[in-house]
Amino acid sequence: MYIKHCKLSENKQLELMKYFVAGATARTAANLSGIHRNTAVRFFHKLRGKIVLKQQDRSEQFSGEIERDESYFGGIRKGRRGRGAAGKIIVFGILKRGGKVHTQTVLDARAKTLMPVIWLKIRPDSIVYTDCWRSYNALDVAKFRHYRVNHSKRFAQKHNPINGIENFWNQAKRHLRKFNGVPRQHFDLFLKECEWRFNIGAPNKLLEDLKSLLKELY
Repeated sequence: MYIKHCKLSENKQLELMKYFVAGATARTAANLSGIHRNTAVRFFHKLRGKIVLKQQDRSEQFSGEIERDESYFGGIRKGRRGRGAAGKIIVFGILKRGGKVHTQTVLDARAKTLMPVIWLKIRPDSIVYTDCWRSYNALDVAKFRHYRVNHSKRFAQKHNPINGIENFWNQAKRHLRKFNGVPRQHFDLFLKECEWRFNIGAPNKLLEDLKSLLKELY
């Protein structure tokens, strides 16, 4: 069995895992596999929980050229957008160019909140790219080489220094949009799923990685 104490057969679990990797919702997977929707919801929830555990084990410090940015998920659409928007979940992202991404929900985008994450995840002397948000001013006196991109002028540039992390935000929001709202208490599970998808890559690699991590756990 892939998941211990699961009443589904191994073949049925594998079928659901394939739908999960393909990005299908639990409702769609249940319909296609002929099982109850709640069963698929529980199974997908367990998969996300195992992915979070494995992502924690794979945590590493980044070095080299690093992009950093925050993004805002969910909340109220009307009124102010981006920084300062009401009801949003703030996610801080760190991406190694040509490599992996690390994400973490944070309470705010102030320097005293972001800098501990930066020190934990990025090695000194790395080259760091950010936008012009004032919280990143602290990097100028830290042991990093710090470069800024001005978002208002970036479209006139041939190369956007933080287009890698922005690409991840776009992928994550596009994936989450199909669920028509994610419960706030489960948001971290869905976020780490997006991180896992980005870091592993192609669907066949996602499936092999998912089967491998489940076998390790059980």
